[in-house]
Amino acid sequence: MKLRTTLVAICLAMVSFTAHAGNVLWYQQPASKWMEAMPTGNGRLATMVYGGINRETVALNEISLWSGQTDSTNNDIGGRDKLDEIRRCFFNNDPEQGNKLGEKYFTGRGKSFGTHLPLGDLVIDFTYPAGRVRNYRRELDMDNAVAAVTFERGGVNYRREYITDYPDDVIAIRVTADKAGAVSAKVGLNLLREAAVTATPAGLKLKGKVKFHMHGEGGVEFCGEVRLLPEGGQVTADGSSVSVKGADALTILVDVRTNYNKVDYEDICKSTLDRAAAKGYAALKAAHTADYTALFSRMDITLGDGGNANLPTDTRLKLAQAGASDPGLDALFFQYGRYMLIASSRPNGTPLCANLQGVWNDNMACNMPWTCDYHLDINIPQNYWSANRVNLAECNVPLFNYIAFLADNGEETARKLYGSRGWVAHTVCNAWGYTSPGWSVGWGMNVTGGAWIATHLWSHYLYTQDRKWLAEVGYPLLKKTAMFFIDYMAEDPRTGYLVTGPSISPENGYVSPKGNHLALAMMPTIDRSIVYYIYNACIESSRLLGVDKRLHRQLEKDIKRLPPLKIGSDGQLQEWLDDVRRSDPSHRHSSHLLSLFPLDEISYTRNPDLMAAARKGLEIQTSDPNWEDTEWSTANMLCFYARMKDARTSYGWLQNLFKRFTRDNLMTVSPAGVAMAESDIFSFDATEASIAGMCEMLMQSYDGYIEFLPALPAEWADGSVKGMCAEGGLTVDMEWRGSKMQKARITASADCTFAVKGRDGKITLKPGQTVTLDF
Repeated sequence: MKLRTTLVAICLAMVSFTAHAGNVLWYQQPASKWMEAMPTGNGRLATMVYGGINRETVALNEISLWSGQTDSTNNDIGGRDKLDEIRRCFFNNDPEQGNKLGEKYFTGRGKSFGTHLPLGDLVIDFTYPAGRVRNYRRELDMDNAVAAVTFERGGVNYRREYITDYPDDVIAIRVTADKAGAVSAKVGLNLLREAAVTATPAGLKLKGKVKFHMHGEGGVEFCGEVRLLPEGGQVTADGSSVSVKGADALTILVDVRTNYNKVDYEDICKSTLDRAAAKGYAALKAAHTADYTALFSRMDITLGDGGNANLPTDTRLKLAQAGASDPGLDALFFQYGRYMLIASSRPNGTPLCANLQGVWNDNMACNMPWTCDYHLDINIPQNYWSANRVNLAECNVPLFNYIAFLADNGEETARKLYGSRGWVAHTVCNAWGYTSPGWSVGWGMNVTGGAWIATHLWSHYLYTQDRKWLAEVGYPLLKKTAMFFIDYMAEDPRTGYLVTGPSISPENGYVSPKGNHLALAMMPTIDRSIVYYIYNACIESSRLLGVDKRLHRQLEKDIKRLPPLKIGSDGQLQEWLDDVRRSDPSHRHSSHLLSLFPLDEISYTRNPDLMAAARKGLEIQTSDPNWEDTEWSTANMLCFYARMKDARTSYGWLQNLFKRFTRDNLMTVSPAGVAMAESDIFSFDATEASIAGMCEMLMQSYDGYIEFLPALPAEWADGSVKGMCAEGGLTVDMEWRGSKMQKARITASADCTFAVKGRDGKITLKPGQTVTLDF
C-alpha cells in the first residue's frame, strides 16, 4: 500500500510539471529539516537554505568555528625505547603482550581536541498580501551556484536568491517582488553558540566565544554581521531583530569571522562587508558567477534520459529508490558532487580543508564521540578522490595546505613518540594540529594516516604534470613523509622485511594464533601499500626533478625490502603480514585494498592473481549477513568494482547509495545505528568518492594506457562527457552510442606520450595539442 501511494503521487507530479533543463535541483515545497535544505558555500562560509515562505531559515557555517585548543602535552606519550620494547614482543611472537604495551604507552589523550561547530540560523519572517501561495519553486542552479525561491502570493510574484560568493567572501541574499513596496521582513538570529547580539537599522552584529560541552576545553572567539540594504521602505531595530517594511527590494549580506588565525578578525569582517555593500548585489552576483563557472563549466556529462527529467528532484530520487532507472539523475548527482567540492574546498585564509561534513555542519556529528573533525583513515581521502578526475584540481589546494599544516605539527609527534625525522599523523586530526594517536589504539593507532592523505600529492602530479608545483609543494611534503618511514621502520628478524608497527588496519582486528582478538600488528597491509606508494612517488619525483640522488638510491634499495602483497590460505588478499583472519568479517573498512584503489598497484595486466584475491575478499565481506554498510563503504565498493571493470556491480553500488544513504537534497548520510549514531548524520565523503568511481566506470588511465568505457552499465548505453581528466595532463571529451565508443578528443596540457587500449602504437602530444580518435 505504501509503494502504491508513492507511485500515485509520482504520477500526479509527472502530469503537473514541465521539464527544467540544466544542472538544477528543484522542489515544489520548502525544506522541513536540515537534510532537505539546499547547500551553498565558498570554502570558508556555507549555508543551508530552507526556502520557507512565511519564515525563511538559513543555517550558517564558517570553517574555523571550532571548539578545543592546542595542547602541548599531546605528544607526551610513547618514545623510542617504548617502541622498541613493543616491537620485541611482536618479533618474539607475543602479539598479546605487544598489544598490552601498545595500549599502555601509545594511547592518545586528545583532552582538548574540540570539534567543528555550526553557528546557528539566520531567520527571516516575511509579511505578504492576503491570498494563497501559488507556483512555489525552490531550486539550486548548479550551473551558476545560485539557490532561489519563487512563488506568487496576493497577486505579487516574489523571488529570493542566495549566493555564497567566493571573490567577495560573503553570503548574499536578494529579495525582490514585481510590485513596488511589497517586501516586508523581520530579520533575526537563532544561534547555537553563546553570543551577544545587537540590532541597529543597519543590521545585526554578534560577538561570542565558543563553549561546547564535549571534546574538551577551549574554543575560538567569533564575530559576525548581518547587514541590511533595503531599497525604499522603513527600517526599525527592536532588541535583537531588525524589521523592514514596504521596501521595493532587500539585500542581506552576512559574514562570520573567528580569531582562529587572525587577530584582527573583527576589522576583517567589517571591511569585507563594507566592500561588498559598496559593490551592490548585481556586481557581487556577476563576480560570483564568473568565478564559479570558470571551474564548473569545464566539464559536462550526459548519461541518457530515462524520461524523468521533468520531475522534481525529490520525486526522481524516490523513483530511483523504488528501482526505476534514471541515468539523468545519475548525471545530476555527478555534477552535484562537483558543485559540492567547489563549494567546500577553495583557499580560505586558513590551513583547513573540507572536513567530515565538508564546510557544512548539521549539529549532529559534533555531538558524537567521534566529532566533526578530520578522519584520515578513509573519510578525508575520499573527500578528494574526485578532484583531479573531474577537472577541479584547484580544489586540492586546501587539502595540500592542511597536509603542510599537519606536517609541521607532526614533526614533534614523529620525534617524541618514535625518535624519527619527518612527520606523522594518525587516525584523527583537528584544527589545532593534533597528530598523535587516538584515545584508543584499537582505532587510533593508524600510523600511516597522514601518509595516506599525502599520497594525493603524487596523484595530483600524475594528473596535472605540473612540475613547478611538484618541486615547490608536492615533493618537499612527500620527501618529509618518506623520511619518517626511513627512520621509523625496522627489519623483522623473522623475515628480513622492513616493517612498520605497531600499527592497525583501521578499525579492524584479527584473531591471534592463541585465539585472542587483537588490533595492533606489525606491517598491516594498509601500511605496506601506502609506504610503497610514497617511496615510489619520491623515487620518481627525484628522477624528474634531478634532486636528492642519495635519497633516491636509499629508497630504491629500501622499497625492495618491503614485503609483497600476499594471498592468504582462504584466497583473499591478506589484511595483515601474517595469515590471520578478521575478528569481524562484516566490518565496513577494507583498507587493505588500497593497492586496488586508489593507489593503483593492482591491475589485470600486472597481477591478475591479486585482482582475483581482492574480488574474493570483497565478495565475502559484502555477502556476510551482518555486513555493515555505510555511505562511504558503498562509495568504496563502487570504486573497487569500477576498477575491477565490473559494470553491473559498480552500478548496483551507485544505486545502493541512492536507495539507502541519499536524501532529498542529494546529500549522503552515515546511517543511524553505525558508529553509535542514533539518527542519520550528514557525511561529505561518499559524494566525492562515488563520482570518482563513476569516472572510473567511464575511463581509466592508471595502468599505462587509457581505456574507454571499462565498466559501462547498460543504463548508460548512450552518452557523452566533456572535460574529464586522465593521467598525463590529459583532458578528454568522449561520445558513445549503443555502449560503443564513437569519438574521443584528447587535449594535452603538458608533453605526453600515451597509449589507448585497442589501438596500435602510441600518441605523442605537446602542450595545447589535441588528437581526435574515431572508433
